[in-house]
Parts: sequence; C-alpha cells; structure tokens
Amino acid sequence: MFDRYIALYGKRLYGLCVNLCGGAFDPDDLYQETWLKALGKIHRYDESKPFEPWITAICVNIYRDMLRKHKNNLFPDVFKTFEEKDRFLNSVAEASRDGDEDRESVLSAVDRLPPKLRTTVILFYFNDLSEKQTAEALNIPQGTVKSRLNKAKKLLREELKHEFAF
Repeated sequence: MFDRYIALYGKRLYGLCVNLCGGAFDPDDLYQETWLKALGKIHRYDESKPFEPWITAICVNIYRDMLRKHKNNLFPDVFKTFEEKDRFLNSVAEASRDGDEDRESVLSAVDRLPPKLRTTVILFYFNDLSEKQTAEALNIPQGTVKSRLNKAKKLLREELKHEFAF
C-alpha cells in the first residue's frame, strides 16, 4: 500500500523538497525523512481525505524543524549552503528556456524571502496548491495564507523593481 503512495506522490513531493530547501539543506534528506515519518504515522492517516495535503504537511513540518535546528546552530556550514544554493539555481536555469535570466532572478528573490513567506510562496506558486491546501499544509488559517502571499508579492515587487518594469 505504501509503495503506491510513493509511486503516485513521490515525484511531486521531491519537487517540493527541492523548492523548500533552495540550497540551504539537502532535498534528498528532507524527502527521505518525510517518507519515513509518514510510514511511522500511516495508521493516523484518514483515507477518506486526500493524501497529498497530509504528506505535504509532514514535509513542511520537517522542513520547519530543520530551519529551527539550523537557526540554533552557532556554526552553520556557510560554504556548503552557498555551494548547494548555486547548484540548485544552476539546475533550475538549465531546465528553463535558454537565456531565461528572469526566472533565475525571481527564484533568487524568492529564496531571500523570510522563511514563512518563502514556504507559503513555494507551496502556492511552485507546487500549485490552492490557498486552502496551503493553509492545511502549514496548519494556518486561509486568511493568513492570503496575507503572506500578499506580503511576499510586495517584497518581491520591491526587490525586483530594478530588473523588471512592474
């Protein structure tokens, strides 16, 4: 049964892990931890509800834990972070159309958003979750999702105003 979930949702979940980590953490670790935690809690899953919001919420919570642990680390591995970040941005640039510098600028700006805004933007825009699904995944009210998206758009617009004509 669990193999079926991995086959159905694994690729999309891995994309979420890559987007969330953005070079700060190893997405493979987040992906693996998410499935391990889900396996341990599968008895709690209500099969009458969609699986994707459930696994997304687990992934986001693990990511938040990783952020907290990293924030409390007095000696973060700065070089590893920049190297992974560069690798991620390069892979996104290669996957996008040739000469698409706009996409790289936007991704870089999203990566600099505060964690709460960044996570909300990634779930809503990059992973195509609805406002309701994003709220469920983050365990926050839908109005908070709208507020965070609005604030993120304002910050992105301000940061990118010199590069794009808004």
